[in-house]
Amino acid sequence: MAKKGENIYKRKDGRWEGRYIKNRDVSHRIIYGYVYGKKYGEVKEKLTVMKAKIIAAPFAINRYHGTLSDWLSFWMTDIMKKNIKSTTYYSYYRLIDNHILGTLGEGCLHEFSRRTIQDFIDSLEYSGLSSGTIRNIYNILKKSLNAAVQREYLEANPCKDVILPKYRRKKVHALTLVQQEMLETHAFRDKDCSPIILALYSGMRIGEISGLKWSDIDFEENTISVKRTVSRILNEATAASKTKIDMNTPKTWESERSIPLAENLKNYLLEKRKYACSDHVISCRGKFAEPRVINYRFQKIVASAGLEKTHFHVLRHTFATRCLENGVDIASLSKLLGHQSTRMTLDTYTDSMLEKRQEAIQILDERLAGIS
Repeated sequence: MAKKGENIYKRKDGRWEGRYIKNRDVSHRIIYGYVYGKKYGEVKEKLTVMKAKIIAAPFAINRYHGTLSDWLSFWMTDIMKKNIKSTTYYSYYRLIDNHILGTLGEGCLHEFSRRTIQDFIDSLEYSGLSSGTIRNIYNILKKSLNAAVQREYLEANPCKDVILPKYRRKKVHALTLVQQEMLETHAFRDKDCSPIILALYSGMRIGEISGLKWSDIDFEENTISVKRTVSRILNEATAASKTKIDMNTPKTWESERSIPLAENLKNYLLEKRKYACSDHVISCRGKFAEPRVINYRFQKIVASAGLEKTHFHVLRHTFATRCLENGVDIASLSKLLGHQSTRMTLDTYTDSMLEKRQEAIQILDERLAGIS
């Protein structure tokens, strides 16, 4: 089955057909070109090559009238794919496919104006999308159109001076101590190593836990090395499956880190290693457990513990919150979490630090009482 927006179809004779915009006549009516092949992947490759040839031709406003969809396809495949992580590429693809192509995709690249982009952004806000998602969509549009300007397909970027909705950071939710204890009680019943315990006492992300091997844990030096992460990315090889599993290095240099292994967690892991049936700490049928499997198991335990349905990432927030409650400084917490900067840690957990700010004010207030 062809994917949305690709213009690839299976013919009655069993062959695959791909359609692309080859040119426009003097009345700006579309002139289509076609490619054919026995397999979906063959046609997709031919179609990408043909679109790239048209887009890469010298710019002439009266001759080239390619659509935004054509340009985004070229930009993603020929420019961005080799410069960004596969997970980022898939994130871009989903945002383009879900939010941009349906509204702007068929518009001619050179006909977009600031007003067009502003109306589009306003419609996204009206639809109820979060300000963070809208900003991500806008940034993709802006980057892609900047590249078009650099290649002289556009005189100027129509994204300039577009007003974005005010950014509202979502409040971080963490488990209470009572909720955490309830969850741990059920997690400790697992005969295998529990990803819940790992997340609560290391702060690792679900993809990092999925990719963790026993060889990454140094029981002599007491460290856990985060070397890889598992995620689902776009599967461009076939139309049968939209995504595939990807095991790769962490997205940023800061995420590839070493986490101190405390005594109790060390003892827990040593005990679980005795019965391990896989090179991976969290396994499924003798192999690594992908994030979807881990989350499925997590939801079952959440339900059995009598807690409201929640996301696995809440465990990471809970780890960070417990650290702050027990006096861990922001710089150290930032390193433990693999954040790119302490600013990111501060912005994320600012509400969790309220009690510490209250303590600071109290100390100063006591000084005032002493000198008055």
